[in-house]
Amino acid sequence: MNDTVASLFTLFLWLLILAVFLRSLLSWFPISQENEAARLLYRITEPLLEPVRRVLPRTGIIDFSGMVVIILLYVMIEVVRRAAAQ
Repeated sequence: MNDTVASLFTLFLWLLILAVFLRSLLSWFPISQENEAARLLYRITEPLLEPVRRVLPRTGIIDFSGMVVIILLYVMIEVVRRAAAQ
């Protein structure tokens, strides 16, 4: 695998992890729906979180979908690293 492509894809995956983490943090604070940054985070992360929410059982107030998505993205980073090393 091309090292440049692997590095760019890894960077993209780290940015997605950061976006999911920030979205999880923002859920703890009362933020207006008019906030552009919050809406952008929602648009970026919702396609990742929604399928996981459908699969995970309901746990009441706590939403584990962000943690599951972060773990899956990290596994993808490790797969890319190992493929680039070969």
